[in-house]
Amino acid sequence: MLGIDLIIPDFSYLIENGKRVRAVIVTHGHEDHIGGIPYFLKKINVPVYATRFTLGLIELKLKEHRLLRESTLYEIHPNSNIQIGSFHFTFFKVNHSIPDCLGIVIKTPVGNIVHTGDFKFDLTPANQERPEIHKMAQIGEEGVLLLLSESTNAERIGFTPSEQMVEEHLNAAFLKAKKKIIVSTFASNISRVQQIVNATKKTNRKLVLLGRTMRNVVEIAIEKGYLRVPEDMIVDRNEVSQLEPEKVVILCTGSQGEPLAALSRLSTGEFRGVDVLPGDTVIFAAGPIPGNEKNITAIVDNFFALGANVIYGTGSTSGMHVSGHGYQEDLKLMLTLMKPKYFIPIHGEYRMLHHHRLLAESVGVEKENTFILQNGDVVEIKNGIARKNGNIPIGNMYVDDGEIGDMEFVLRDRKQISEDGMLIIVLTMSKYDGRLLAEPETFSRGKY
Repeated sequence: MLGIDLIIPDFSYLIENGKRVRAVIVTHGHEDHIGGIPYFLKKINVPVYATRFTLGLIELKLKEHRLLRESTLYEIHPNSNIQIGSFHFTFFKVNHSIPDCLGIVIKTPVGNIVHTGDFKFDLTPANQERPEIHKMAQIGEEGVLLLLSESTNAERIGFTPSEQMVEEHLNAAFLKAKKKIIVSTFASNISRVQQIVNATKKTNRKLVLLGRTMRNVVEIAIEKGYLRVPEDMIVDRNEVSQLEPEKVVILCTGSQGEPLAALSRLSTGEFRGVDVLPGDTVIFAAGPIPGNEKNITAIVDNFFALGANVIYGTGSTSGMHVSGHGYQEDLKLMLTLMKPKYFIPIHGEYRMLHHHRLLAESVGVEKENTFILQNGDVVEIKNGIARKNGNIPIGNMYVDDGEIGDMEFVLRDRKQISEDGMLIIVLTMSKYDGRLLAEPETFSRGKY
């Protein structure tokens, strides 16, 4: 995005209707679900409800924005009951790739609305936090007027593989490795981090954390009791050179090819104090997010050029990752448990929403009762009947160097410079008689 730091949703509609906004309720702590909260609270300071681990991540962001003292945060859990205005909220536990994830039941005067959050059904999760299928069935028996369910993996057949599969492959790779092991995964995937900690312990190695996000999230997870790490396992990166290579595991961020993340800098030899040497093992314990493949491939090539053994690819090929999102059978199971009258597939590209609609039809949801929406579309429920009713303005807001706003002109200028370039000629002249006092200098920027 040509230098833009962050992209957050345009919540101007909510600001215009600020008196009607009572709270923010968060399903889980992934960045795409909590990243905009500090910017939102600067405009509308309402209470935030989230689970313990999610609140820990939100608190970290609010501290960075110096908003923590003036923010009102409430901890919730799967058995919480909350009354906000005329709405009553209850919750149910779901599996995902981060701890403490909830689905939400919104009990309204016209009927129950269920938001699944991001989920899959993992009956053998690494953190032993199993989905509350019995509670989902009870919710369905009570009656669900409208279900909003995520669609990320609506194109993939079967059930999402269990997290246990990853642990077996990690253990095998750790036992086989002869020198340093470098593992990159999402910092928020605490179950995966725990598996890496367990494999580190089994192979009698020390663990080094690289990347600010990884260090912060691990610290919160240990503090909140979601991660169990032996007391003397984690060592400072400065100690790497003092340890035998076969005694070191490096856990870092950057599995999506981010240019400034630790993994990218390791692949180019630019991470001070830590070198990747021939015979080291590099493990990508995360699947590529669509659009990041080119950057990831470049980093993989760099590691091969350094002589490392690289384990990479999608979860099915490397065995080092399983998705946190439900496949088709998971999605059909949720629909079957909830038995909604109306259905809105959410969280996915249009083709994913389309496939999710077909899955809903296959388990008995009437075709005309499913709404595939664009961002900003409004569905109105009146007298138990749902229908589309116009839309509200929605889009993106850009954060650049801490400033939020319409960056259209800035982006246009940057794009033009990147495509056409710019040439600067510097002439040092006498202000008395106009003579050149030095040789002309030229500077070029962009493509020129």
